[in-house]
Amino acid sequence: MPSAANYSQREAERLASLTFFLDYQIGRYVVAEALRRAGARVEVHIDHFAQDAPDLEWIPEVGRRGWVLITKDENIRRNPLERAAYQEAELRGFIVTGGDMSGEDLAELLVLRLSGMVRRVANKRGPLLFTISRGGTFTKLL
Repeated sequence: MPSAANYSQREAERLASLTFFLDYQIGRYVVAEALRRAGARVEVHIDHFAQDAPDLEWIPEVGRRGWVLITKDENIRRNPLERAAYQEAELRGFIVTGGDMSGEDLAELLVLRLSGMVRRVANKRGPLLFTISRGGTFTKLL
């Protein structure tokens, strides 16, 4: 049976292999800093794209870079053009559902569910898309 140290090392390596991309709706500071403190590499929308950049513009680039999307925008699963772009980009990502949350609450949820997010996407090809409910439940959409 593997030791706890080996398991922790593997988990740290899987986390280090990922870069999470926070959509504009997630914000720039609170969630990003919380995830970074938890050991995640994080890129934020505004550092790479215009605030009002259409989803169809940035989705392919995020996929090309191999980043893992975190968003609150449920249109990605509902809008046929955005969903097709997501699938074509072979993106991996998570949609946080459950209504408005403060930045602190969202940060807490994502940090608590970070290991589950890593397990679902590390070393896996997209397209993969999951929701994360306010209560922390994952549901696979793609």
